[in-house]
Amino acid sequence: MTSFDHKFLIVSFDGLRPDLIDSVQTPNIARLQRLGATLAAQRTVYPSETRVAFPSLVTGATASRHGMVGNKYVDRLAMPQRYVDTADAVLLDRINRESSGMLMSAPTLGELLGRAGRSMAVLATNTPGTTRFFHHKAEQFGHIRLSGHFPEACTPADVLLEIEQRFGSLPPVPPQGEPDIEAQTLITSIFLDHLWPKHAPDVTVLSYGEPDTASHFNGTGGAKTRQAIAHCDAEFGRLLDWWEAEGRQAGVQIIALSDHGHITAHTRVSVIDSLKATGFVPDIAPGDGVDVVVVPGQVGALYLADRSVTQMIRLVEALVEEPWIGPIFTAARNEVEGIAPGSFASHLVFTDHIRAPDVYFAFRADDGVDEFGLVGGTFYDNPRRPGLGLHGGLHPKELASVGIVAGSAFRGGGHVSAIPSGICDIVPTILSLNGMAIPDSMTGRVLTEVIAGAADVELPMVGTPHVLETGLNSYRQRLQRTSVNRTIYLDGGWANSEAVSPAGASMERA
Repeated sequence: MTSFDHKFLIVSFDGLRPDLIDSVQTPNIARLQRLGATLAAQRTVYPSETRVAFPSLVTGATASRHGMVGNKYVDRLAMPQRYVDTADAVLLDRINRESSGMLMSAPTLGELLGRAGRSMAVLATNTPGTTRFFHHKAEQFGHIRLSGHFPEACTPADVLLEIEQRFGSLPPVPPQGEPDIEAQTLITSIFLDHLWPKHAPDVTVLSYGEPDTASHFNGTGGAKTRQAIAHCDAEFGRLLDWWEAEGRQAGVQIIALSDHGHITAHTRVSVIDSLKATGFVPDIAPGDGVDVVVVPGQVGALYLADRSVTQMIRLVEALVEEPWIGPIFTAARNEVEGIAPGSFASHLVFTDHIRAPDVYFAFRADDGVDEFGLVGGTFYDNPRRPGLGLHGGLHPKELASVGIVAGSAFRGGGHVSAIPSGICDIVPTILSLNGMAIPDSMTGRVLTEVIAGAADVELPMVGTPHVLETGLNSYRQRLQRTSVNRTIYLDGGWANSEAVSPAGASMERA
Protein backbone atom coordinates (compact mmCIF):
# COMPACT_ATOMS: atom_id res chain seq x y z
CA MET A 1 0.00 0.00 0.00
CA THR A 2 1.33 3.44 -0.96
CA SER A 3 2.20 5.66 2.00
CA PHE A 4 -0.24 8.52 2.42
CA ASP A 5 1.21 11.40 4.39
CA HIS A 6 -1.72 13.81 4.07
CA LYS A 7 -5.48 13.46 3.93
CA PHE A 8 -7.45 15.98 1.91
CA LEU A 9 -10.86 17.64 2.16
CA ILE A 10 -11.72 19.31 -1.16
CA VAL A 11 -14.66 21.70 -0.77
CA SER A 12 -16.26 23.15 -3.88
CA PHE A 13 -18.68 26.05 -4.20
CA ASP A 14 -20.29 25.63 -7.62
CA GLY A 15 -20.14 28.83 -9.66
CA LEU A 16 -18.71 31.10 -6.96
CA ARG A 17 -16.89 34.12 -8.38
CA PRO A 18 -13.72 34.93 -6.41
CA ASP A 19 -14.70 38.60 -6.25
CA LEU A 20 -17.78 37.68 -4.19
CA ILE A 21 -15.59 36.54 -1.29
CA ASP A 22 -15.23 39.06 1.52
CA SER A 23 -15.32 39.19 5.32
CA VAL A 24 -19.02 40.19 5.36
CA GLN A 25 -20.57 37.94 2.71
CA THR A 26 -18.31 34.92 3.25
CA PRO A 27 -16.58 35.27 6.64
CA ASN A 28 -15.60 31.61 6.81
CA ILE A 29 -14.06 31.38 3.35
CA ALA A 30 -12.23 34.61 4.24
CA ARG A 31 -11.09 32.90 7.46
CA LEU A 32 -9.58 30.08 5.42
CA GLN A 33 -7.75 32.66 3.31
CA ARG A 34 -6.18 34.08 6.46
CA LEU A 35 -5.18 30.61 7.66
CA GLY A 36 -3.81 29.34 4.36
CA ALA A 37 -2.76 30.51 0.92
CA THR A 38 -4.91 32.00 -1.83
CA LEU A 39 -4.38 31.18 -5.49
CA ALA A 40 -5.28 34.66 -6.71
CA ALA A 41 -4.90 33.84 -10.41
CA GLN A 42 -6.81 30.54 -10.39
CA ARG A 43 -8.50 29.60 -13.70
CA THR A 44 -10.88 26.98 -14.93
CA VAL A 45 -10.97 25.29 -18.33
CA TYR A 46 -12.89 25.89 -21.55
CA PRO A 47 -15.75 25.22 -21.92
CA SER A 48 -16.25 26.82 -18.50
CA GLU A 49 -19.06 24.42 -17.63
CA THR A 50 -19.47 22.32 -14.50
CA ARG A 51 -19.35 18.93 -16.16
CA VAL A 52 -16.19 19.83 -18.03
CA ALA A 53 -14.46 21.50 -15.08
CA PHE A 54 -15.06 18.79 -12.48
CA PRO A 55 -13.78 16.02 -14.77
CA SER A 56 -10.74 18.28 -15.23
CA LEU A 57 -10.43 18.51 -11.45
CA VAL A 58 -10.42 14.76 -10.83
CA THR A 59 -8.32 13.81 -13.87
CA GLY A 60 -5.86 16.69 -13.56
CA ALA A 61 -6.35 17.19 -17.29
CA THR A 62 -8.15 19.29 -19.87
CA ALA A 63 -11.06 18.08 -22.01
CA SER A 64 -8.62 17.11 -24.75
CA ARG A 65 -7.48 14.29 -22.45
CA HIS A 66 -10.57 13.29 -20.43
CA GLY A 67 -13.17 13.68 -23.19
CA MET A 68 -15.97 15.43 -21.35
CA VAL A 69 -16.35 18.15 -23.96
CA GLY A 70 -19.48 19.87 -22.62
CA ASN A 71 -22.40 19.57 -20.24
CA LYS A 72 -24.11 18.09 -23.30
CA TYR A 73 -22.64 16.58 -26.43
CA VAL A 74 -23.40 14.34 -29.40
CA ASP A 75 -21.96 10.84 -29.18
CA ARG A 76 -20.89 10.16 -32.77
CA LEU A 77 -19.55 6.71 -31.88
CA ALA A 78 -22.97 5.41 -30.83
CA MET A 79 -25.12 3.69 -33.44
CA PRO A 80 -27.28 5.60 -34.05
CA GLN A 81 -25.66 8.81 -32.87
CA ARG A 82 -27.12 10.02 -29.59
CA TYR A 83 -27.45 13.24 -27.68
CA VAL A 84 -25.86 12.94 -24.23
CA ASP A 85 -26.91 15.09 -21.29
CA THR A 86 -24.22 14.47 -18.71
CA ALA A 87 -26.55 15.51 -15.87
CA ASP A 88 -28.01 12.00 -16.18
CA ALA A 89 -26.09 9.68 -13.82
CA VAL A 90 -27.84 6.55 -15.12
CA LEU A 91 -26.86 7.35 -18.70
CA LEU A 92 -23.27 8.04 -17.67
CA ASP A 93 -23.09 4.69 -15.92
CA ARG A 94 -24.44 2.96 -19.04
CA ILE A 95 -21.93 4.72 -21.31
CA ASN A 96 -19.11 3.76 -18.95
CA ARG A 97 -20.15 0.09 -18.98
CA GLU A 98 -20.71 0.02 -22.75
CA SER A 99 -17.25 1.52 -23.31
CA SER A 100 -15.48 -0.88 -20.93
CA GLY A 101 -14.82 1.82 -18.37
CA MET A 102 -13.90 4.61 -20.78
CA LEU A 103 -16.56 7.18 -19.95
CA MET A 104 -13.54 9.39 -19.35
CA SER A 105 -10.42 8.80 -21.40
CA ALA A 106 -8.04 9.66 -18.56
CA PRO A 107 -7.69 8.09 -15.10
CA THR A 108 -9.28 9.90 -12.17
CA LEU A 109 -8.06 10.54 -8.64
CA GLY A 110 -10.56 8.00 -7.31
CA GLU A 111 -9.18 5.30 -9.60
CA LEU A 112 -5.57 6.10 -8.72
CA LEU A 113 -6.34 6.02 -5.00
CA GLY A 114 -8.36 2.84 -5.31
CA ARG A 115 -5.58 1.04 -7.13
CA ALA A 116 -3.18 2.12 -4.37
CA GLY A 117 -5.47 0.72 -1.69
CA ARG A 118 -6.59 4.17 -0.55
CA SER A 119 -10.06 5.63 -0.18
CA MET A 120 -11.98 8.52 -1.67
CA ALA A 121 -15.48 9.67 -0.76
CA VAL A 122 -17.84 12.11 -2.47
CA LEU A 123 -20.64 14.20 -0.95
CA ALA A 124 -22.37 16.47 -3.45
CA THR A 125 -25.57 18.41 -4.03
CA ASN A 126 -25.00 19.00 -7.75
CA THR A 127 -26.87 17.18 -10.51
CA PRO A 128 -26.72 13.39 -10.33
CA GLY A 129 -24.35 13.32 -13.30
CA THR A 130 -21.96 15.79 -11.71
CA THR A 131 -21.98 13.76 -8.51
CA ARG A 132 -21.05 10.63 -10.47
CA PHE A 133 -18.27 12.48 -12.32
CA PHE A 134 -16.39 13.15 -9.08
CA HIS A 135 -15.74 9.41 -8.80
CA HIS A 136 -17.52 7.49 -11.55
CA LYS A 137 -15.86 4.19 -10.59
CA ALA A 138 -16.58 4.36 -6.86
CA GLU A 139 -18.51 1.07 -7.11
CA GLN A 140 -15.43 -0.72 -8.44
CA PHE A 141 -13.40 0.12 -5.33
CA GLY A 142 -16.13 0.04 -2.70
CA HIS A 143 -15.81 3.79 -2.17
CA ILE A 144 -18.62 6.03 -0.93
CA ARG A 145 -20.41 8.46 -3.23
CA LEU A 146 -23.47 10.22 -1.82
CA SER A 147 -25.81 12.80 -3.31
CA GLY A 148 -27.79 15.28 -1.28
CA HIS A 149 -30.81 14.69 -3.53
CA PHE A 150 -30.51 11.75 -5.94
CA PRO A 151 -30.41 8.07 -4.88
CA GLU A 152 -29.33 7.00 -8.37
CA ALA A 153 -26.00 8.79 -7.85
CA CYS A 154 -25.30 7.10 -4.51
CA THR A 155 -23.18 4.07 -3.70
CA PRO A 156 -22.97 1.65 -1.91
CA ALA A 157 -26.64 0.91 -1.24
CA ASP A 158 -26.04 -0.12 2.37
CA VAL A 159 -24.32 3.20 3.11
CA LEU A 160 -27.24 5.14 1.61
CA LEU A 161 -29.63 3.09 3.74
CA GLU A 162 -27.55 3.82 6.83
CA ILE A 163 -27.50 7.53 6.01
CA GLU A 164 -31.25 7.73 5.46
CA GLN A 165 -31.95 5.84 8.68
CA ARG A 166 -29.83 8.35 10.58
CA PHE A 167 -30.44 11.63 8.74
CA GLY A 168 -33.78 11.02 7.03
CA SER A 169 -34.69 10.72 3.35
CA LEU A 170 -32.75 12.74 0.82
CA PRO A 171 -34.56 16.07 0.42
CA PRO A 172 -36.20 16.96 -2.90
CA VAL A 173 -34.73 19.60 -5.19
CA PRO A 174 -36.32 22.94 -4.20
CA PRO A 175 -38.69 24.76 -6.56
CA GLN A 176 -37.00 26.48 -9.50
CA GLY A 177 -35.42 29.73 -8.43
CA GLU A 178 -35.33 28.94 -4.73
CA PRO A 179 -31.90 28.50 -3.11
CA ASP A 180 -30.94 24.90 -2.40
CA ILE A 181 -30.50 25.16 1.36
CA GLU A 182 -31.44 21.89 3.06
CA ALA A 183 -29.15 19.63 1.05
CA GLN A 184 -26.06 21.75 1.75
CA THR A 185 -26.68 21.33 5.48
CA LEU A 186 -27.26 17.60 5.01
CA ILE A 187 -23.97 16.80 3.28
CA THR A 188 -22.05 18.87 5.83
CA SER A 189 -23.68 16.94 8.66
CA ILE A 190 -23.02 13.61 6.96
CA PHE A 191 -19.32 14.43 6.74
CA LEU A 192 -19.01 15.70 10.32
CA ASP A 193 -21.25 13.17 12.08
CA HIS A 194 -20.81 10.02 10.00
CA LEU A 195 -18.30 9.95 7.15
CA TRP A 196 -15.25 11.27 8.97
CA PRO A 197 -15.82 9.57 12.36
CA LYS A 198 -16.56 6.18 10.80
CA HIS A 199 -14.47 6.12 7.60
CA ALA A 200 -11.90 8.99 7.65
CA PRO A 201 -11.34 8.81 3.86
CA ASP A 202 -7.94 9.67 2.47
CA VAL A 203 -9.62 12.19 0.15
CA THR A 204 -13.11 13.62 0.49
CA VAL A 205 -14.81 15.80 -2.10
CA LEU A 206 -17.62 17.84 -0.57
CA SER A 207 -19.36 19.82 -3.30
CA TYR A 208 -21.97 22.48 -2.59
CA GLY A 209 -24.18 22.89 -5.68
CA GLU A 210 -24.75 26.54 -4.86
CA PRO A 211 -24.52 29.43 -5.67
CA ASP A 212 -24.60 28.22 -9.29
CA THR A 213 -28.29 27.30 -9.48
CA ALA A 214 -29.41 30.40 -7.60
CA SER A 215 -27.35 32.60 -9.93
CA HIS A 216 -28.94 31.06 -13.03
CA PHE A 217 -32.42 31.99 -11.81
CA ASN A 218 -31.87 35.09 -9.66
CA GLY A 219 -28.77 36.84 -10.99
CA THR A 220 -25.21 36.48 -9.74
CA GLY A 221 -25.65 39.29 -7.23
CA GLY A 222 -29.35 38.70 -6.52
CA ALA A 223 -30.74 38.46 -2.99
CA LYS A 224 -31.49 34.73 -3.22
CA THR A 225 -28.05 34.04 -4.69
CA ARG A 226 -26.43 35.91 -1.84
CA GLN A 227 -28.61 33.91 0.56
CA ALA A 228 -27.26 30.71 -1.01
CA ILE A 229 -23.67 31.99 -0.76
CA ALA A 230 -24.12 32.95 2.88
CA HIS A 231 -25.64 29.58 3.74
CA CYS A 232 -22.87 27.61 2.02
CA ASP A 233 -20.31 29.77 3.79
CA ALA A 234 -21.97 29.06 7.14
CA GLU A 235 -21.91 25.31 6.43
CA PHE A 236 -18.27 25.64 5.44
CA GLY A 237 -17.76 27.37 8.79
CA ARG A 238 -18.89 24.16 10.51
CA LEU A 239 -16.24 22.26 8.52
CA LEU A 240 -13.63 24.83 9.35
CA ASP A 241 -14.46 24.69 13.07
CA TRP A 242 -14.02 20.90 12.94
CA TRP A 243 -10.77 21.27 11.04
CA GLU A 244 -9.28 23.72 13.52
CA ALA A 245 -10.39 21.57 16.48
CA GLU A 246 -9.65 18.11 15.10
CA GLY A 247 -8.98 17.70 11.39
CA ARG A 248 -5.82 19.75 11.25
CA GLN A 249 -4.19 17.63 13.96
CA ALA A 250 -5.20 14.52 12.00
CA GLY A 251 -3.20 15.75 9.01
CA VAL A 252 -6.15 16.91 6.91
CA GLN A 253 -5.40 19.53 4.27
CA ILE A 254 -8.25 21.72 3.01
CA ILE A 255 -8.60 22.83 -0.60
CA ALA A 256 -11.49 25.20 -1.34
CA LEU A 257 -12.35 25.93 -4.96
CA SER A 258 -15.03 26.71 -7.49
CA ASP A 259 -15.44 25.26 -10.96
CA HIS A 260 -16.08 28.55 -12.82
CA GLY A 261 -17.44 32.04 -12.40
CA HIS A 262 -20.55 33.73 -13.80
CA ILE A 263 -21.30 36.69 -16.04
CA THR A 264 -24.67 38.28 -16.78
CA ALA A 265 -27.03 37.63 -19.69
CA HIS A 266 -28.06 40.82 -21.47
CA THR A 267 -29.27 40.06 -25.03
CA ARG A 268 -31.21 36.96 -26.02
CA VAL A 269 -30.65 35.41 -29.45
CA SER A 270 -31.57 32.18 -31.24
CA VAL A 271 -28.71 30.27 -32.82
CA ILE A 272 -31.15 27.94 -34.53
CA ASP A 273 -33.12 30.80 -36.09
CA SER A 274 -29.91 32.49 -37.23
CA LEU A 275 -28.66 29.31 -38.91
CA LYS A 276 -32.03 28.70 -40.55
CA ALA A 277 -31.84 32.17 -42.07
CA THR A 278 -28.56 31.22 -43.77
CA GLY A 279 -29.95 28.02 -45.29
CA PHE A 280 -28.99 25.40 -42.70
CA VAL A 281 -31.41 22.86 -41.25
CA PRO A 282 -30.53 22.88 -37.55
CA ASP A 283 -32.02 21.03 -34.58
CA ILE A 284 -31.01 20.20 -31.00
CA ALA A 285 -30.48 16.48 -31.71
CA PRO A 286 -29.48 14.30 -34.67
CA GLY A 287 -32.32 13.35 -37.01
CA ASP A 288 -33.40 12.88 -40.60
CA GLY A 289 -32.73 16.00 -42.66
CA VAL A 290 -30.83 17.76 -39.86
CA ASP A 291 -27.55 19.10 -41.22
CA VAL A 292 -26.27 20.75 -38.03
CA VAL A 293 -26.98 19.85 -34.41
CA VAL A 294 -27.01 22.87 -32.09
CA VAL A 295 -26.33 21.51 -28.62
CA PRO A 296 -28.44 23.51 -26.16
CA GLY A 297 -26.57 25.64 -23.66
CA GLN A 298 -24.35 28.67 -23.26
CA VAL A 299 -21.43 26.92 -24.96
CA GLY A 300 -21.76 26.88 -28.72
CA ALA A 301 -21.30 23.29 -29.87
CA LEU A 302 -22.21 22.57 -33.49
CA TYR A 303 -22.11 19.06 -34.99
CA LEU A 304 -22.36 18.78 -38.78
CA ALA A 305 -23.96 15.86 -40.58
CA ASP A 306 -21.66 16.53 -43.55
CA ARG A 307 -18.25 17.03 -41.94
CA SER A 308 -16.49 18.16 -45.11
CA VAL A 309 -14.19 21.16 -45.00
CA THR A 310 -16.50 22.90 -47.46
CA GLN A 311 -19.46 22.60 -45.12
CA MET A 312 -17.41 23.67 -42.12
CA ILE A 313 -16.19 26.75 -43.96
CA ARG A 314 -19.78 27.57 -44.90
CA LEU A 315 -20.86 27.28 -41.26
CA VAL A 316 -18.08 29.53 -39.94
CA GLU A 317 -18.72 32.07 -42.71
CA ALA A 318 -22.32 32.28 -41.49
CA LEU A 319 -21.30 32.61 -37.84
CA VAL A 320 -18.83 35.48 -38.30
CA GLU A 321 -21.64 37.66 -39.65
CA GLU A 322 -23.66 37.38 -36.45
CA PRO A 323 -23.48 40.19 -33.86
CA TRP A 324 -23.62 37.65 -31.02
CA ILE A 325 -20.64 35.55 -32.06
CA GLY A 326 -17.56 35.37 -29.86
CA PRO A 327 -14.42 33.25 -30.34
CA ILE A 328 -14.74 30.31 -32.77
CA PHE A 329 -12.73 27.06 -32.83
CA THR A 330 -12.38 24.23 -35.35
CA ALA A 331 -9.88 21.42 -35.91
CA ALA A 332 -6.38 22.72 -36.56
CA ARG A 333 -5.10 23.85 -39.94
CA ASN A 334 -1.85 25.01 -38.38
CA GLU A 335 -0.56 25.97 -34.94
CA VAL A 336 -2.95 28.92 -34.64
CA GLU A 337 -5.74 28.72 -37.22
CA GLY A 338 -8.59 26.28 -37.58
CA ILE A 339 -9.41 24.62 -40.88
CA ALA A 340 -12.23 27.11 -41.44
CA PRO A 341 -10.82 30.60 -42.13
CA GLY A 342 -11.54 32.98 -39.29
CA SER A 343 -11.48 30.27 -36.62
CA PHE A 344 -8.82 29.37 -34.09
CA ALA A 345 -7.41 25.84 -33.84
CA SER A 346 -9.28 23.98 -31.10
CA HIS A 347 -6.06 22.73 -29.51
CA LEU A 348 -5.37 26.29 -28.36
CA VAL A 349 -8.16 25.87 -25.79
CA PHE A 350 -7.47 22.15 -25.23
CA THR A 351 -10.72 20.83 -26.67
CA ASP A 352 -9.36 18.64 -29.49
CA HIS A 353 -10.97 15.33 -28.57
CA ILE A 354 -12.84 12.78 -30.68
CA ARG A 355 -16.10 13.79 -28.95
CA ALA A 356 -15.62 17.49 -29.64
CA PRO A 357 -18.06 19.28 -31.95
CA ASP A 358 -17.04 20.35 -35.44
CA VAL A 359 -17.35 23.98 -34.36
CA TYR A 360 -17.08 25.38 -30.87
CA PHE A 361 -17.96 28.99 -30.18
CA ALA A 362 -18.48 31.27 -27.23
CA PHE A 363 -21.12 33.97 -27.24
CA ARG A 364 -19.76 37.49 -27.55
CA ALA A 365 -19.08 38.87 -24.09
CA ASP A 366 -18.12 42.30 -22.78
CA ASP A 367 -17.13 44.14 -19.62
CA GLY A 368 -20.52 45.70 -19.02
CA VAL A 369 -21.61 46.16 -15.39
CA ASP A 370 -24.90 44.58 -14.29
CA GLU A 371 -27.48 45.89 -11.82
CA PHE A 372 -25.49 44.40 -8.94
CA GLY A 373 -22.27 46.14 -9.92
CA LEU A 374 -20.64 42.97 -11.28
CA VAL A 375 -18.46 43.13 -14.38
CA GLY A 376 -19.19 40.84 -17.32
CA GLY A 377 -22.08 40.57 -19.76
CA THR A 378 -22.97 38.35 -22.69
CA PHE A 379 -25.38 37.45 -25.44
CA TYR A 380 -27.22 34.22 -24.65
CA ASP A 381 -29.60 31.61 -26.03
CA ASN A 382 -32.11 30.32 -23.49
CA PRO A 383 -35.71 31.20 -22.53
CA ARG A 384 -34.83 33.01 -19.31
CA ARG A 385 -35.00 36.77 -18.84
CA PRO A 386 -31.96 39.04 -19.14
CA GLY A 387 -30.02 39.82 -15.98
CA LEU A 388 -29.38 36.24 -14.87
CA GLY A 389 -26.06 34.47 -14.37
CA LEU A 390 -24.41 32.43 -17.13
CA HIS A 391 -21.10 30.70 -17.80
CA GLY A 392 -19.40 28.47 -20.33
CA GLY A 393 -17.39 30.93 -22.39
CA LEU A 394 -14.03 32.68 -22.27
CA HIS A 395 -14.71 35.95 -20.46
CA PRO A 396 -12.09 36.33 -17.69
CA LYS A 397 -14.86 36.40 -15.06
CA GLU A 398 -16.14 33.03 -16.31
CA LEU A 399 -12.64 31.57 -16.23
CA ALA A 400 -11.76 33.01 -12.81
CA SER A 401 -12.34 30.49 -10.04
CA VAL A 402 -11.75 30.16 -6.33
CA GLY A 403 -8.55 28.52 -5.14
CA ILE A 404 -7.51 28.39 -1.47
CA VAL A 405 -5.27 25.81 0.25
CA ALA A 406 -4.57 25.34 3.94
CA GLY A 407 -2.86 22.84 6.20
CA SER A 408 0.56 21.67 7.23
CA ALA A 409 1.56 20.92 3.64
CA PHE A 410 0.94 24.47 2.48
CA ARG A 411 2.14 27.98 3.12
CA GLY A 412 -0.12 29.80 5.57
CA GLY A 413 -0.70 33.11 7.27
CA GLY A 414 -2.71 34.62 4.46
CA HIS A 415 -0.11 34.07 1.73
CA VAL A 416 -1.32 35.20 -1.70
CA SER A 417 0.12 33.73 -4.90
CA ALA A 418 -0.28 35.76 -8.10
CA ILE A 419 1.20 32.93 -10.20
CA PRO A 420 -1.44 31.55 -12.61
CA SER A 421 -2.87 28.22 -11.52
CA GLY A 422 -5.80 26.07 -12.55
CA ILE A 423 -8.32 23.41 -11.63
CA CYS A 424 -6.14 20.78 -13.35
CA ASP A 425 -3.34 21.46 -10.86
CA ILE A 426 -5.14 20.20 -7.75
CA VAL A 427 -4.76 16.44 -8.27
CA PRO A 428 -1.08 16.53 -9.37
CA THR A 429 -0.39 18.49 -6.20
CA ILE A 430 -2.24 15.96 -4.02
CA LEU A 431 -0.39 13.06 -5.65
CA SER A 432 2.98 14.77 -5.30
CA LEU A 433 2.45 15.57 -1.63
CA ASN A 434 1.75 11.90 -1.00
CA GLY A 435 4.62 10.50 -3.02
CA MET A 436 2.41 9.06 -5.77
CA ALA A 437 3.33 9.06 -9.44
CA ILE A 438 1.67 11.65 -11.66
CA PRO A 439 0.29 9.97 -14.81
CA ASP A 440 1.33 11.27 -18.22
CA SER A 441 -2.34 11.98 -18.94
CA MET A 442 -2.33 14.91 -16.51
CA THR A 443 -1.83 18.37 -18.00
CA GLY A 444 -1.79 20.18 -14.64
CA ARG A 445 1.30 20.93 -12.60
CA VAL A 446 2.33 20.70 -8.95
CA LEU A 447 1.62 23.98 -7.12
CA THR A 448 5.11 24.29 -5.67
CA GLU A 449 4.63 28.00 -5.03
CA VAL A 450 2.13 27.38 -2.22
CA ILE A 451 3.68 24.23 -0.74
CA ALA A 452 5.32 24.69 2.66
CA GLY A 453 8.99 25.42 2.17
CA ALA A 454 8.46 26.79 -1.33
CA ALA A 455 10.40 29.91 -0.38
CA ASP A 456 13.50 27.71 -0.30
CA VAL A 457 13.02 26.31 -3.79
CA GLU A 458 12.97 27.85 -7.23
CA LEU A 459 9.54 29.27 -8.07
CA PRO A 460 7.82 28.40 -11.36
CA MET A 461 8.72 30.43 -14.41
CA VAL A 462 5.80 32.62 -15.55
CA GLY A 463 5.85 33.58 -19.20
CA THR A 464 4.70 36.82 -20.79
CA PRO A 465 0.99 36.72 -21.68
CA HIS A 466 0.67 35.60 -25.30
CA VAL A 467 -2.11 37.07 -27.45
CA LEU A 468 -3.19 35.30 -30.64
CA GLU A 469 -5.41 36.91 -33.26
CA THR A 470 -7.24 35.78 -36.36
CA GLY A 471 -10.43 36.62 -38.21
CA LEU A 472 -12.41 36.77 -41.44
CA ASN A 473 -13.76 39.87 -43.18
CA SER A 474 -14.72 42.34 -40.44
CA TYR A 475 -14.73 39.64 -37.75
CA ARG A 476 -11.67 39.56 -35.50
CA GLN A 477 -11.02 37.42 -32.47
CA ARG A 478 -8.34 37.32 -29.80
CA LEU A 479 -7.22 34.66 -27.37
CA GLN A 480 -4.82 35.29 -24.51
CA ARG A 481 -2.85 32.55 -22.75
CA THR A 482 -0.12 32.53 -20.10
CA SER A 483 2.41 29.76 -19.49
CA VAL A 484 3.84 28.68 -16.15
CA ASN A 485 6.75 26.34 -16.81
CA ARG A 486 5.18 24.06 -19.44
CA THR A 487 1.56 24.45 -18.34
CA ILE A 488 -0.63 26.89 -20.28
CA TYR A 489 -3.59 28.76 -18.78
CA LEU A 490 -6.40 30.57 -20.56
CA ASP A 491 -6.68 34.26 -19.63
CA GLY A 492 -9.63 35.11 -21.88
CA GLY A 493 -11.06 35.23 -25.37
CA TRP A 494 -12.75 38.11 -27.19
CA ALA A 495 -14.32 38.87 -30.56
CA ASN A 496 -14.69 42.28 -32.22
CA SER A 497 -13.91 43.92 -28.88
CA GLU A 498 -11.61 46.64 -27.75
CA ALA A 499 -10.07 44.40 -25.08
CA VAL A 500 -6.60 45.72 -24.37
CA SER A 501 -3.72 43.30 -23.98
CA PRO A 502 -1.49 43.72 -20.91
CA ALA A 503 1.62 45.83 -21.38
CA GLY A 504 4.40 43.64 -22.66
CA ALA A 505 2.10 40.89 -23.96
CA SER A 506 3.35 39.17 -27.09
CA MET A 507 1.02 39.26 -30.09
CA GLU A 508 0.71 36.66 -32.84
CA ARG A 509 -1.57 37.38 -35.80
CA ALA A 510 -2.74 34.78 -38.28
